[in-house]
Amino acid sequence: MPDVPQPDSLDQLRARINHFVQERDWEQFHTPKNLAMAMIVEAAEVVEHFQWDSPQESITLSEERKTEIGHELADTLVYLLRIAEVCGIDLIAAANAKIVLNAKKYPVEKAKGSNAKYTAYQDQ
Repeated sequence: MPDVPQPDSLDQLRARINHFVQERDWEQFHTPKNLAMAMIVEAAEVVEHFQWDSPQESITLSEERKTEIGHELADTLVYLLRIAEVCGIDLIAAANAKIVLNAKKYPVEKAKGSNAKYTAYQDQ
């Protein structure tokens, strides 16, 4: 494989992935449904790495496990970026909008240090 500059931004990574897909004529298979299903399969492969770990084991990772988990996270990210591309969604804008919504649902004074769902204190 020839030396290809490594993307250092989300936009550059998205462009590299799009080019990779176009070269292989895979756009025909990349429907939102197919991409969502593929992303969930990859996310399940991330979970599989932690399935029987204790909480301590899950945070104490060897370099080999980090690499393996990193591959699965990368697969998940690639599919996430493809779904956003196919659906015309700006992930940065969507994430920023969602953080604003979450800040309203989880105000600091009620949510700080708590893992409760917002519905536990929503009407208080």
